[in-house]
Amino acid sequence: MILTGQRAVVARLGTTQTLAWASSYYLPALLAAPLSAELGLPVTNVFGAFTLALVISALVGPRAGRAIDELGGRRVLLVTNVLFALGLASLGLVQSEWQLWAAWALIGVAMGSGLYDAAFATVVRLYPASARNAITGITLVAGFASTVGWPLTSWWIETLGWRGTCLTWAALHVLLGLPLHAGLPRAAVETAAEEADQRPQLREVSAAPRQVPRWMGMAMAAVFAITWFTSTAMAAHLPTLLQAQGLSAAAALGVAMLVGPAQVAGRLLEFGFLRHIHPLLSARLAAATHPLGVMGFMAFGPVAAWLFAGLHGAGNGILTIAKGTLPLVVFGAAGYGQRQGWLMAPARIAQAAAPVLFGLAVTQWASGALWLTAGLGVLALLMLQAMAALLRR
Repeated sequence: MILTGQRAVVARLGTTQTLAWASSYYLPALLAAPLSAELGLPVTNVFGAFTLALVISALVGPRAGRAIDELGGRRVLLVTNVLFALGLASLGLVQSEWQLWAAWALIGVAMGSGLYDAAFATVVRLYPASARNAITGITLVAGFASTVGWPLTSWWIETLGWRGTCLTWAALHVLLGLPLHAGLPRAAVETAAEEADQRPQLREVSAAPRQVPRWMGMAMAAVFAITWFTSTAMAAHLPTLLQAQGLSAAAALGVAMLVGPAQVAGRLLEFGFLRHIHPLLSARLAAATHPLGVMGFMAFGPVAAWLFAGLHGAGNGILTIAKGTLPLVVFGAAGYGQRQGWLMAPARIAQAAAPVLFGLAVTQWASGALWLTAGLGVLALLMLQAMAALLRR
C-alpha cells in the first residue's frame, strides 16, 4: 500500500508527470501540422526536430539521474520545470527552422531530466523500501497524460493558435509544475516504523548496490528498448495495421482507442494483485501479452482485434512500471538514478527510431510486420527468464 506520507508525493509527481508528458511527448501529434504550415516546412522536419529531442533526452538521462542521487529529486525537477518553460516558450516564438530545432533540443534536455525516470529516481531516494507502490501510483495518474493533453492542446490550437498553445504549456510549468515540485520533501522520509510495514518489499529491495553480472544490465536495457520500440511503433502505426488486416477505418480507430484504457487496467492490476508477486514475474507475464495478442490477431483476423489491443495495452502498462521497479529489485537502491539513466538510454533511442523503422516494415509486409514486434517480445521474455533464473540461484 502507499504510505500516508507518500500519497501527497505521488499526487504531486503524478500531476507534474501528466503535465510533462502532455507538453512534450504528446505535443507534436497535433502541433506539427499547423506549425509546419505557418513556417513553410515539411511535416517530416518537425518530427525530425522531435526525434532530436528524444536522442538528447537519452544522452541527458544518466547525468540527470546522478544529480538526483546526489542532490535529490526536488532540486532537479525544479530546474526541469524552468527548462520545459523556456523550451516551450521558445517553440512558441520560432520564426525559422534552426530555431525550431534549437527549441526542441532544449525541450529534449528537459525530457531527459523530467519524465518518468526522474520521478522514479525521486521516489526511490525518498522511499527506498516502498518505492514500488509509489512508482505504480505515479504511472496510474500520469497514464492519463494523452487523455488530458490531446484535448487541451486541440482546444488551445483552435482558440489560441499553435503559438499560444506552446506559451500556455510553458506557463503551466511555471504556475503549476514549480509549486508542486517545490513541495516535495528535501531528503529521505521513510521511517523505521514505515519500513517495518514494508517487509515484503524489503526482502526484494537492497539499499546497497548488488553484485550481479554485467550482462544482466545489458539484458535489462535491451528489454526496455524492445518495450519502448514496440510501444512507439504501435502508437504510430496501429490503425494502419488494423486496416491492413481487414478492419474499416472507423473500426480500426475504435480498436486502437482501447489501448489507453487497457494500459490503465494493467497498471491497476499491478497496483492490486501483481504487487504481491516479484516484479520479474509480473514483467514476464506482461512481456508475453503482445506476442500472444499478435498470434491471436493473425490467426483469427479482425474478430480478435479487440483482444490484441487489450493484451498489448495491458502488457505495456505493466512494463512501464517494470522499467522503474526491475532496476530497483535487481541492483538495489544505491545509485538508482544514474543507473536508470544508462539503462533507459537505448530505450529512448529505440523510441526515436521506431516510427520510421517500423513504418518501413509496414510498407514491406503490411500487417505481417506484427511478427517483427512479436518476435522482439519473445526475445524480451527469454531475457527476463534468464534474469529470473540467475536471481533464483
